[in-house]
Amino acid sequence: MKEPLVAIVGRPNVGKSTLFNRIVGKRISIVNDEPGVTRDRIFAHGVWLDNGFTLIDTGGLDFEKKDEISFGIVKQAKLAIEMAEVIIFVVDGKLGITAADEEVVQVLRKSKKPILLAVNKIDNYDASLEYEYYSLGLGKPYLISSLHGKGVGDLLDAVVEHFPKELLQREQEDCIKLAIVGKPNAGKSSLINRLVGEERVIVSSIAGTTRDSVDIPFKCNGKKYSLIDTAGMRRKSKIEDETIERYSIIRSLDSIRNADVVVLVIDSSTEISDQDLKIASFIDEQKKPSVVVLNKWDLIDKDTNTMNKFNEKLAGELAFMSYFKSVYLSALTGKRTEKLMQAVDEVLANASRKVAAGPLNDVLSDAYVINSPPFKGGKKLKIFYATQGGTNPPTFILFVNDTSLMTDNYLRYLENTIRKAYDFTGTPIIIKLKSKKEEDL
Repeated sequence: MKEPLVAIVGRPNVGKSTLFNRIVGKRISIVNDEPGVTRDRIFAHGVWLDNGFTLIDTGGLDFEKKDEISFGIVKQAKLAIEMAEVIIFVVDGKLGITAADEEVVQVLRKSKKPILLAVNKIDNYDASLEYEYYSLGLGKPYLISSLHGKGVGDLLDAVVEHFPKELLQREQEDCIKLAIVGKPNAGKSSLINRLVGEERVIVSSIAGTTRDSVDIPFKCNGKKYSLIDTAGMRRKSKIEDETIERYSIIRSLDSIRNADVVVLVIDSSTEISDQDLKIASFIDEQKKPSVVVLNKWDLIDKDTNTMNKFNEKLAGELAFMSYFKSVYLSALTGKRTEKLMQAVDEVLANASRKVAAGPLNDVLSDAYVINSPPFKGGKKLKIFYATQGGTNPPTFILFVNDTSLMTDNYLRYLENTIRKAYDFTGTPIIIKLKSKKEEDL
């Protein structure tokens, strides 16, 4: 399932980040009255009317500034516009239409994408305020206050109406798409060259050599794959003035969205970094089957317990995706690289696993007896029935007496119970709750 991508664009300081935070329901973007505070795009998952989508927040478009940071933000925003299915163009309702707004509109028109005009900072609705904004030629303006949430629902109603229906169906393709992601210089390109058996990607010890995504088809054990080598992802502080790498990050994250399996390459000869964890968290957020590759294993002094120690450390660092599948290898020497494709096939099979309703309910019934859920307000959660609702990722639906009685701890307990009964290594699983009256069953 490829989720539609929605890009929020506009001039600096019109409230794009505040709208972003309002839509995804949490404070992710930096919000500040100083223009240009949002230096880089931020992705997050959003849901409206049961439609999931990926929201991207871009830096403010300022075509007059010629410094490298502003240049990078413009490049980045244009790429987001290119990738998006729907664009939300935000203007400042307190200032009215500016020449800079009209310049942004000219850029947006070239995309030929659905563009929704959001007139922000309108605290009190007045229909007469709409007339001025029709002059931009973008159709109906949506008067909103992203700070207070006014009018945002109507805007999102229009957004989901423009989602291409074909994206709601999983594309059937004859090859398995692998996204190879990680920090610069982790060994991604070397790994791809090792897998395909030839120098298909430039390999260099200089961080950032791979500037864009490259699709490379190859076969392994009779199966067709398409390897996606992505630009290395760096911390924002290290790419502040490196404009090419700034917007190439968007390509990398988009590759994760479109992949069947994601391979996260980590340099085992260095400490796991915050950036490694950020990439992993995005993979988890996108609910992708994944393999964590500990590359450069040939540089590690090993004994019989070294791999176990590394796994224990990984388990602590990647506690939010405890289902991870790890592979230790050396792309440089080729040692253990055959383990990677075995792991890829394994996690994809696990993501496609179907569980019969009878055994599943037996497993959850036993779990309910062993560890009864806590009471909430004098009421106790009852699980009437469970069924599998889908695969990739495996999704389970639990019919309960009252969804509000479920706690996060008990939900994790049920997920762990399912994982102990069935092999879902390398893939996230989703548990959905539905309220059902006992007498209706």
